[in-house]
Amino acid sequence: MIEEGKSTTRPVNEPELRLSAALGDLAVRFGQVEELLAEFHRRSAHRESVIDRLHEENQRLRAGIGRLILEPVIADLIRLYDQLDREARRLGAEARDQRLLSSFIDDVAQILDRCGIDVFSAEPGDPFDRDRHRPVAVVACHDESRHNTVAEVIFAGFIERDTGRVRRPVQARFHQFTAARAEPGQSGDETGSP
Repeated sequence: MIEEGKSTTRPVNEPELRLSAALGDLAVRFGQVEELLAEFHRRSAHRESVIDRLHEENQRLRAGIGRLILEPVIADLIRLYDQLDREARRLGAEARDQRLLSSFIDDVAQILDRCGIDVFSAEPGDPFDRDRHRPVAVVACHDESRHNTVAEVIFAGFIERDTGRVRRPVQARFHQFTAARAEPGQSGDETGSP
């Protein structure tokens, strides 16, 4: 039982009061430090994302400038490739000269490869692909299964390795189905019965 007039709380001594106040002040300061560190980390993360974005943009610009500088060289190399290939096919039977031209063609293809350009072709019988082929002529055929297939490749195609963009499609002659016409006198539909 508690007697009347006597206090149940213990007297507070001054050192405990100061310690309690100091701990409270310390907790407030730690809270402020935590807030400052969180803000610092947020700003650091933002700076890092800006740096990463700028680096990517810089890389794209450098690649674009390099491509822009190489553009005329690549166009000339493609023309040279075509001229050498055309001449090699024209020579055909003269094996020694054709082998020499073929080695030059391979050299030009390697240079284009280092510029990020791949040479591609088609085989006779390949179906027409609007994105990779350009018809330069048609060849009549009577076999419907060969309709819209490659008959003969005239010029190779070129594609940019990094972007997959077809720089120039394969230029070829394509088969076009034409129904065979019956000669007069061969059909059962002749007019004039006996």
